[in-house]
Amino acid sequence: MPDPSPRFPVLRWFGAILLAVLLPSYWKAYGWGNFLQLCDVALGLTVLGWWLGSPLLISTQAVCTLVIHVLWCVDFGAGLAAGKHPIGGTQYMWDPAYPLFVRLLSLFHVIWPPLMLWSLRKTGYHRRALPAQSAFALGLMALTYVLGPVLAPGANINYVFAEPFAGKQVGPGLVHLLLTWLVMVVVVYVPTDLALRRAFREPGA
Repeated sequence: MPDPSPRFPVLRWFGAILLAVLLPSYWKAYGWGNFLQLCDVALGLTVLGWWLGSPLLISTQAVCTLVIHVLWCVDFGAGLAAGKHPIGGTQYMWDPAYPLFVRLLSLFHVIWPPLMLWSLRKTGYHRRALPAQSAFALGLMALTYVLGPVLAPGANINYVFAEPFAGKQVGPGLVHLLLTWLVMVVVVYVPTDLALRRAFREPGA
């Protein structure tokens, strides 16, 4: 159950202010389709977790995004240092088509991993995070499959239409979606869950 006490008296206000600035800025620059992105939805759910003091909400978003944030930082760092993007996904940070201020807002990826780990140290890691986040991700990806072409025509949000390396669809549309989800769960979520189980106590323990 969510904890009614303010476990994060400062962090929750930081998150609320960040969202108040980021949401309208992203909407204006990137459009509504951007808010189907798993990492952007996770940002809002993490802030909600801080407000509710919810170990489950914070834990699910840690499972979802810790690896993604780290990969973003690696790719961005390589872009800064060598002008190359070994992973891909941060090229937009150098795209003058988007306002510089909006691009700089994406630097939240840099501070988010330590904030999430510190949050888990306070709340503990909820052991139901993996199944809860896996089910949520499947639902959001299915919603992306339906609404993505309407809200962001031509965009490959959450890779539900093509895999990220060769840009190809693997099998029929729904098969590709399910395979993408399964790979994400097995390659990203499960190892993160195992690591967090070892690193953090259970809530209330």
